[in-house]
Amino acid sequence: MPALRKVAIVGAAAKPPGRWAPIEHDGDALFELDVLGPLVIQALAEAGLDRSAVDTAAFVTPSPSTRQLGFSTYMAARLGLRCKGSVSEVSALGVSGGLAFDQALADIALGRADAALALGISYQTNAPLPLIMDNSVRAVGDVDFQSPFGLTPISWYAFDAARYMHETGVTREQIAQVAVKSRSHAITNELAQFRKPLTLEEVLAQRMIVSPLGLFEVPSVADGAICLVLTSEDAARASGKPYVTITGRGYYHEGYHQIGGRPHDMTAFPAATLAARAALDDAGLSLGDINLAELYAPCTITEVLVSEAIGFCERGKGALDVVTGATSVGGRIPINTSGGCLSRGHPPSLTALYGMLELRQQLLGRCGERQVKDARLAMHCCELGNYNAALIHVLEGPQ
Repeated sequence: MPALRKVAIVGAAAKPPGRWAPIEHDGDALFELDVLGPLVIQALAEAGLDRSAVDTAAFVTPSPSTRQLGFSTYMAARLGLRCKGSVSEVSALGVSGGLAFDQALADIALGRADAALALGISYQTNAPLPLIMDNSVRAVGDVDFQSPFGLTPISWYAFDAARYMHETGVTREQIAQVAVKSRSHAITNELAQFRKPLTLEEVLAQRMIVSPLGLFEVPSVADGAICLVLTSEDAARASGKPYVTITGRGYYHEGYHQIGGRPHDMTAFPAATLAARAALDDAGLSLGDINLAELYAPCTITEVLVSEAIGFCERGKGALDVVTGATSVGGRIPINTSGGCLSRGHPPSLTALYGMLELRQQLLGRCGERQVKDARLAMHCCELGNYNAALIHVLEGPQ
Protein backbone atom coordinates (compact mmCIF):
# COMPACT_ATOMS: atom_id res chain seq x y z
CA MET A 1 0.00 0.00 0.00
CA PRO A 2 1.41 3.43 -0.90
CA ALA A 3 2.16 5.96 1.84
CA LEU A 4 -0.76 8.00 3.08
CA ARG A 5 -1.13 11.41 1.47
CA LYS A 6 -1.46 14.52 3.60
CA VAL A 7 -4.87 16.16 3.17
CA ALA A 8 -5.85 19.83 2.91
CA ILE A 9 -9.08 21.82 3.12
CA VAL A 10 -9.09 24.03 0.04
CA GLY A 11 -12.63 25.38 -0.23
CA ALA A 12 -15.76 25.92 1.83
CA ALA A 13 -19.20 27.48 1.73
CA ALA A 14 -22.05 27.48 4.22
CA LYS A 15 -25.42 29.01 4.95
CA PRO A 16 -25.79 30.55 8.43
CA PRO A 17 -27.70 28.25 10.79
CA GLY A 18 -31.19 29.51 11.47
CA ARG A 19 -34.87 29.04 10.74
CA TRP A 20 -35.18 28.92 6.96
CA ALA A 21 -36.52 25.46 6.08
CA PRO A 22 -39.67 25.42 3.93
CA ILE A 23 -42.86 25.00 5.91
CA GLU A 24 -44.58 22.75 3.42
CA HIS A 25 -43.16 19.24 3.11
CA ASP A 26 -43.99 18.85 -0.59
CA GLY A 27 -40.90 19.61 -2.64
CA ASP A 28 -38.45 19.49 0.27
CA ALA A 29 -35.91 17.48 -1.74
CA LEU A 30 -35.88 20.00 -4.58
CA PHE A 31 -35.51 22.88 -2.16
CA GLU A 32 -32.59 21.11 -0.50
CA LEU A 33 -30.90 20.93 -3.88
CA ASP A 34 -31.57 24.62 -4.41
CA VAL A 35 -29.80 25.40 -1.14
CA LEU A 36 -26.95 22.90 -1.22
CA GLY A 37 -26.20 23.10 -4.94
CA PRO A 38 -24.99 26.73 -4.97
CA LEU A 39 -22.86 26.05 -1.87
CA VAL A 40 -21.12 23.16 -3.65
CA ILE A 41 -20.41 25.36 -6.68
CA GLN A 42 -19.18 28.20 -4.45
CA ALA A 43 -16.88 25.94 -2.41
CA LEU A 44 -15.44 24.33 -5.55
CA ALA A 45 -14.89 27.73 -7.14
CA GLU A 46 -12.86 28.84 -4.12
CA ALA A 47 -10.77 25.70 -4.55
CA GLY A 48 -10.32 26.37 -8.27
CA LEU A 49 -12.17 23.17 -9.18
CA ASP A 50 -15.38 22.20 -10.92
CA ARG A 51 -17.76 19.32 -10.36
CA SER A 52 -15.91 17.03 -12.77
CA ALA A 53 -12.95 16.98 -10.37
CA VAL A 54 -14.93 15.51 -7.45
CA ASP A 55 -14.14 11.83 -6.78
CA THR A 56 -15.79 11.43 -3.38
CA ALA A 57 -18.94 12.93 -1.86
CA ALA A 58 -19.51 12.19 1.82
CA PHE A 59 -22.97 13.43 2.78
CA VAL A 60 -24.41 13.75 6.26
CA THR A 61 -27.77 12.00 6.54
CA PRO A 62 -30.51 14.66 6.46
CA SER A 63 -33.15 15.18 9.12
CA PRO A 64 -36.27 12.99 9.47
CA SER A 65 -38.38 15.67 7.75
CA THR A 66 -36.56 15.02 4.46
CA ARG A 67 -38.77 12.92 2.20
CA GLN A 68 -36.08 11.68 -0.18
CA LEU A 69 -34.51 8.35 0.78
CA GLY A 70 -31.19 7.39 -0.75
CA PHE A 71 -30.35 11.04 -0.21
CA SER A 72 -26.63 10.81 -1.03
CA THR A 73 -27.00 9.14 -4.42
CA TYR A 74 -29.99 11.34 -5.27
CA MET A 75 -28.06 14.51 -4.48
CA ALA A 76 -24.91 13.29 -6.24
CA ALA A 77 -26.97 12.68 -9.36
CA ARG A 78 -28.73 16.04 -9.18
CA LEU A 79 -25.40 17.81 -8.58
CA GLY A 80 -23.85 16.05 -11.58
CA LEU A 81 -21.13 14.26 -9.60
CA ARG A 82 -19.42 11.19 -11.09
CA CYS A 83 -17.28 9.69 -8.35
CA LYS A 84 -14.57 7.03 -8.48
CA GLY A 85 -13.85 7.20 -4.73
CA SER A 86 -17.19 6.88 -2.96
CA VAL A 87 -20.61 8.39 -2.48
CA SER A 88 -21.78 7.84 1.08
CA GLU A 89 -24.31 8.97 3.64
CA VAL A 90 -23.18 9.14 7.25
CA SER A 91 -25.58 8.79 10.17
CA ALA A 92 -24.05 8.80 13.64
CA LEU A 93 -26.00 11.44 15.58
CA GLY A 94 -23.75 14.28 16.79
CA VAL A 95 -20.58 12.88 15.29
CA SER A 96 -22.12 12.53 11.80
CA GLY A 97 -20.44 15.60 10.32
CA GLY A 98 -17.09 14.59 11.75
CA LEU A 99 -17.33 11.10 10.29
CA ALA A 100 -18.40 12.47 6.89
CA PHE A 101 -15.28 14.63 7.01
CA ASP A 102 -13.33 11.51 8.01
CA GLN A 103 -14.64 9.62 4.97
CA ALA A 104 -13.57 12.40 2.60
CA LEU A 105 -10.23 12.63 4.39
CA ALA A 106 -9.61 8.88 4.19
CA ASP A 107 -10.41 8.60 0.49
CA ILE A 108 -7.84 11.27 -0.34
CA ALA A 109 -5.22 9.98 2.10
CA LEU A 110 -5.53 6.47 0.63
CA GLY A 111 -5.36 7.69 -2.96
CA ARG A 112 -8.94 6.72 -3.80
CA ALA A 113 -9.84 10.33 -4.57
CA ASP A 114 -8.02 13.48 -5.63
CA ALA A 115 -10.84 15.82 -4.58
CA ALA A 116 -13.59 15.11 -2.06
CA LEU A 117 -16.59 16.85 -0.56
CA ALA A 118 -17.83 16.63 3.03
CA LEU A 119 -21.28 18.16 2.95
CA GLY A 120 -24.88 18.13 4.04
CA ILE A 121 -28.11 19.96 4.60
CA SER A 122 -30.35 19.50 7.60
CA TYR A 123 -33.85 20.81 8.19
CA GLN A 124 -34.77 20.92 11.85
CA THR A 125 -37.25 23.77 12.10
CA ASN A 126 -39.91 22.31 9.80
CA ALA A 127 -40.00 18.91 11.50
CA PRO A 128 -43.09 18.44 13.71
CA LEU A 129 -42.19 18.81 17.38
CA PRO A 130 -43.65 15.38 18.28
CA LEU A 131 -41.34 13.82 15.67
CA ILE A 132 -38.29 15.64 17.04
CA MET A 133 -39.09 14.61 20.62
CA ASP A 134 -39.88 11.04 19.63
CA ASN A 135 -36.56 10.70 17.81
CA SER A 136 -34.68 12.30 20.71
CA VAL A 137 -36.21 10.00 23.29
CA ARG A 138 -35.64 6.91 21.12
CA ALA A 139 -31.98 7.85 20.55
CA VAL A 140 -31.05 8.67 24.13
CA GLY A 141 -30.92 5.18 25.59
CA ASP A 142 -32.27 1.68 25.32
CA VAL A 143 -35.55 2.04 23.45
CA ASP A 144 -37.22 -0.65 25.57
CA PHE A 145 -35.90 0.11 29.03
CA GLN A 146 -34.88 3.80 29.12
CA SER A 147 -36.80 5.66 26.43
CA PRO A 148 -40.22 5.09 28.05
CA PHE A 149 -39.14 7.36 30.91
CA GLY A 150 -38.85 10.33 28.55
CA LEU A 151 -35.19 11.22 29.05
CA THR A 152 -33.95 13.73 26.43
CA PRO A 153 -30.40 14.91 25.61
CA ILE A 154 -30.97 18.17 27.50
CA SER A 155 -31.93 16.11 30.53
CA TRP A 156 -28.63 14.28 30.65
CA TYR A 157 -26.66 17.50 30.22
CA ALA A 158 -28.65 18.87 33.15
CA PHE A 159 -27.63 15.77 35.14
CA ASP A 160 -24.02 16.59 34.23
CA ALA A 161 -24.41 20.17 35.44
CA ALA A 162 -26.05 19.22 38.73
CA ARG A 163 -23.38 16.62 39.47
CA TYR A 164 -20.54 18.96 38.53
CA MET A 165 -21.89 21.74 40.72
CA HIS A 166 -22.23 19.28 43.61
CA GLU A 167 -18.69 17.97 43.22
CA THR A 168 -16.85 21.25 42.61
CA GLY A 169 -18.89 23.97 44.30
CA VAL A 170 -19.05 25.85 41.00
CA THR A 171 -22.27 27.84 40.64
CA ARG A 172 -24.81 27.97 37.85
CA GLU A 173 -23.89 31.64 37.35
CA GLN A 174 -20.27 30.69 36.65
CA ILE A 175 -21.24 27.94 34.19
CA ALA A 176 -23.70 30.30 32.50
CA GLN A 177 -20.80 32.60 31.57
CA VAL A 178 -20.16 30.15 28.72
CA ALA A 179 -23.33 31.47 27.03
CA VAL A 180 -22.16 35.07 27.42
CA LYS A 181 -18.70 34.28 26.06
CA SER A 182 -20.16 32.33 23.14
CA ARG A 183 -22.33 35.28 22.17
CA SER A 184 -19.40 37.71 22.39
CA HIS A 185 -17.58 35.57 19.82
CA ALA A 186 -20.62 35.17 17.57
CA ILE A 187 -21.31 38.91 17.28
CA THR A 188 -18.69 39.26 14.53
CA ASN A 189 -19.36 35.89 12.86
CA GLU A 190 -21.46 36.29 9.72
CA LEU A 191 -22.32 32.58 9.90
CA ALA A 192 -23.78 32.84 13.40
CA GLN A 193 -27.47 32.35 14.15
CA PHE A 194 -27.49 34.74 17.14
CA ARG A 195 -25.40 37.93 17.07
CA LYS A 196 -27.13 40.27 19.51
CA PRO A 197 -25.03 41.06 22.63
CA LEU A 198 -26.01 39.01 25.68
CA THR A 199 -25.48 39.65 29.40
CA LEU A 200 -25.27 37.19 32.27
CA GLU A 201 -28.39 38.75 33.77
CA GLU A 202 -30.30 38.01 30.56
CA VAL A 203 -29.10 34.41 30.56
CA LEU A 204 -30.17 33.85 34.16
CA ALA A 205 -33.56 35.53 33.60
CA GLN A 206 -34.72 32.96 31.03
CA ARG A 207 -37.19 30.21 31.82
CA MET A 208 -35.76 26.92 33.01
CA ILE A 209 -35.64 24.11 30.43
CA VAL A 210 -34.25 21.33 32.63
CA SER A 211 -32.84 22.54 35.94
CA PRO A 212 -30.21 23.94 36.25
CA LEU A 213 -30.12 24.81 32.52
CA GLY A 214 -32.22 27.69 31.21
CA LEU A 215 -33.26 28.67 27.70
CA PHE A 216 -29.99 30.40 26.73
CA GLU A 217 -27.87 27.61 28.25
CA VAL A 218 -29.16 25.00 25.79
CA PRO A 219 -29.12 25.03 21.97
CA SER A 220 -31.85 26.45 19.79
CA VAL A 221 -33.30 24.49 16.89
CA ALA A 222 -31.52 25.35 13.64
CA ASP A 223 -31.37 24.42 9.97
CA GLY A 224 -27.97 24.21 8.30
CA ALA A 225 -26.20 23.58 4.99
CA ILE A 226 -22.46 23.39 4.37
CA CYS A 227 -19.84 22.02 1.97
CA LEU A 228 -16.10 21.55 2.54
CA VAL A 229 -13.67 20.68 -0.28
CA LEU A 230 -10.63 18.52 0.41
CA THR A 231 -7.64 17.60 -1.78
CA SER A 232 -4.15 16.25 -1.22
CA GLU A 233 -1.69 18.78 0.15
CA ASP A 234 0.40 18.39 -3.00
CA ALA A 235 -2.57 19.43 -5.14
CA ALA A 236 -3.39 22.29 -2.78
CA ARG A 237 0.18 23.57 -2.92
CA ALA A 238 0.25 23.33 -6.71
CA SER A 239 -2.94 25.38 -6.97
CA GLY A 240 -1.29 28.36 -5.31
CA LYS A 241 -4.42 28.95 -3.23
CA PRO A 242 -4.44 29.20 0.59
CA TYR A 243 -5.16 26.00 2.48
CA VAL A 244 -4.95 24.29 5.85
CA THR A 245 -3.91 20.69 6.47
CA ILE A 246 -5.12 17.93 8.76
CA THR A 247 -2.14 16.72 10.77
CA GLY A 248 -3.69 14.45 13.39
CA ARG A 249 -6.77 12.33 14.05
CA GLY A 250 -8.06 10.42 17.06
CA TYR A 251 -11.27 8.58 17.92
CA TYR A 252 -12.54 6.68 20.93
CA HIS A 253 -15.88 5.07 21.79
CA GLU A 254 -16.10 4.02 25.42
CA GLY A 255 -18.70 1.30 24.90
CA TYR A 256 -21.76 3.13 26.23
CA HIS A 257 -24.85 3.99 24.22
CA GLN A 258 -25.62 7.60 25.06
CA ILE A 259 -26.30 7.66 28.82
CA GLY A 260 -25.14 4.06 29.21
CA GLY A 261 -26.45 1.22 31.30
CA ARG A 262 -23.63 0.89 33.84
CA PRO A 263 -22.57 3.24 36.64
CA HIS A 264 -19.85 5.63 35.48
CA ASP A 265 -18.66 9.19 35.99
CA MET A 266 -20.87 11.21 33.63
CA THR A 267 -18.72 14.34 34.03
CA ALA A 268 -15.32 12.82 33.16
CA PHE A 269 -15.71 12.41 29.37
CA PRO A 270 -12.85 9.87 29.04
CA ALA A 271 -13.55 9.38 25.32
CA ALA A 272 -12.52 13.00 24.72
CA THR A 273 -9.37 12.51 26.81
CA LEU A 274 -8.29 9.44 24.86
CA ALA A 275 -9.27 10.76 21.42
CA ALA A 276 -7.33 13.98 22.05
CA ARG A 277 -4.29 12.03 23.15
CA ALA A 278 -4.46 9.90 20.01
CA ALA A 279 -4.86 12.94 17.73
CA LEU A 280 -1.93 14.75 19.31
CA ASP A 281 0.25 11.64 19.10
CA ASP A 282 -0.70 11.27 15.45
CA ALA A 283 0.30 14.88 14.81
CA GLY A 284 3.50 14.64 16.87
CA LEU A 285 2.34 17.50 19.07
CA SER A 286 1.59 18.27 22.70
CA LEU A 287 -1.57 19.96 23.97
CA GLY A 288 0.40 23.12 24.68
CA ASP A 289 1.06 23.51 20.95
CA ILE A 290 -2.65 24.07 20.22
CA ASN A 291 -3.63 27.72 19.76
CA LEU A 292 -7.44 27.40 19.68
CA ALA A 293 -10.23 24.81 19.62
CA GLU A 294 -13.76 24.26 18.39
CA LEU A 295 -15.52 21.85 20.75
CA TYR A 296 -18.92 20.26 20.15
CA ALA A 297 -20.80 21.60 23.17
CA PRO A 298 -24.60 21.81 22.91
CA CYS A 299 -24.96 23.21 26.45
CA THR A 300 -22.91 25.49 28.69
CA ILE A 301 -21.88 22.62 30.94
CA THR A 302 -20.70 20.56 27.98
CA GLU A 303 -18.03 23.08 27.01
CA VAL A 304 -16.82 23.16 30.60
CA LEU A 305 -16.55 19.38 30.87
CA VAL A 306 -14.93 18.67 27.52
CA SER A 307 -12.40 21.49 27.95
CA GLU A 308 -11.38 19.80 31.20
CA ALA A 309 -11.38 16.28 29.74
CA ILE A 310 -9.06 17.26 26.89
CA GLY A 311 -6.81 19.15 29.30
CA PHE A 312 -7.28 22.76 28.22
CA CYS A 313 -8.55 23.47 31.75
CA GLU A 314 -7.84 21.80 35.07
CA ARG A 315 -10.52 19.50 36.48
CA GLY A 316 -13.06 21.64 38.30
CA LYS A 317 -11.68 24.88 36.78
CA GLY A 318 -13.34 24.94 33.34
CA ALA A 319 -16.11 27.36 34.30
CA LEU A 320 -13.71 29.53 36.27
CA ASP A 321 -11.46 29.80 33.21
CA VAL A 322 -14.43 31.10 31.25
CA VAL A 323 -15.12 33.70 33.94
CA THR A 324 -11.51 34.94 33.87
CA GLY A 325 -11.42 35.11 30.06
CA ALA A 326 -8.90 32.30 29.59
CA THR A 327 -11.07 30.66 26.91
CA SER A 328 -12.05 33.89 25.12
CA VAL A 329 -10.33 35.41 22.10
CA GLY A 330 -7.21 37.01 23.54
CA GLY A 331 -7.09 34.49 26.38
CA ARG A 332 -4.81 31.54 27.05
CA ILE A 333 -6.75 29.07 24.88
CA PRO A 334 -9.67 30.48 22.87
CA ILE A 335 -12.50 27.95 22.65
CA ASN A 336 -15.46 28.11 20.25
CA THR A 337 -14.53 31.38 18.59
CA SER A 338 -17.40 30.79 16.16
CA GLY A 339 -19.91 31.21 18.99
CA GLY A 340 -20.31 27.46 19.29
CA CYS A 341 -23.58 25.58 19.41
CA LEU A 342 -25.19 28.17 21.67
CA SER A 343 -24.74 31.20 19.40
CA ARG A 344 -23.34 30.16 16.03
CA GLY A 345 -26.12 27.60 15.94
CA HIS A 346 -26.55 23.86 16.23
CA PRO A 347 -27.94 21.80 13.34
CA PRO A 348 -26.70 18.68 15.21
CA SER A 349 -25.52 16.43 12.38
CA LEU A 350 -23.71 19.33 10.65
CA THR A 351 -22.23 21.05 13.70
CA ALA A 352 -18.85 19.37 13.25
CA LEU A 353 -18.51 20.71 9.70
CA TYR A 354 -19.32 24.25 10.85
CA GLY A 355 -16.61 23.90 13.50
CA MET A 356 -14.10 22.79 10.87
CA LEU A 357 -14.98 25.81 8.75
CA GLU A 358 -14.37 28.19 11.68
CA LEU A 359 -10.94 26.69 12.34
CA ARG A 360 -10.02 26.95 8.67
CA GLN A 361 -10.97 30.61 8.65
CA GLN A 362 -9.00 31.25 11.83
CA LEU A 363 -5.87 29.50 10.55
CA LEU A 364 -6.08 31.51 7.33
CA GLY A 365 -6.43 34.76 9.32
CA ARG A 366 -9.90 35.62 8.01
CA CYS A 367 -11.87 36.18 11.22
CA GLY A 368 -11.55 39.91 11.71
CA GLU A 369 -12.32 41.11 15.23
CA ARG A 370 -12.49 37.59 16.62
CA GLN A 371 -9.22 36.51 14.99
CA VAL A 372 -6.88 34.55 17.27
CA LYS A 373 -3.45 36.14 17.02
CA ASP A 374 -0.73 33.95 15.48
CA ALA A 375 -3.09 30.98 15.16
CA ARG A 376 -1.17 28.10 13.59
CA LEU A 377 -2.49 24.88 15.17
CA ALA A 378 -6.10 24.13 16.07
CA MET A 379 -8.11 21.25 17.50
CA HIS A 380 -11.59 20.20 16.48
CA CYS A 381 -13.71 17.87 18.62
CA CYS A 382 -17.13 16.37 17.98
CA GLU A 383 -19.01 13.74 19.94
CA LEU A 384 -21.72 11.16 20.22
CA GLY A 385 -24.19 10.98 23.10
CA ASN A 386 -22.96 12.30 26.43
CA TYR A 387 -19.42 12.22 25.04
CA ASN A 388 -19.55 8.42 24.93
CA ALA A 389 -17.53 8.80 21.73
CA ALA A 390 -15.27 11.59 20.56
CA LEU A 391 -13.64 12.30 17.19
CA ILE A 392 -10.80 14.81 17.18
CA HIS A 393 -8.78 16.34 14.35
CA VAL A 394 -5.76 18.63 14.54
CA LEU A 395 -5.48 21.28 11.82
CA GLU A 396 -2.42 23.26 10.79
CA GLY A 397 -2.34 26.60 9.04
CA PRO A 398 0.02 27.83 6.31
CA GLN A 399 3.71 27.47 7.08
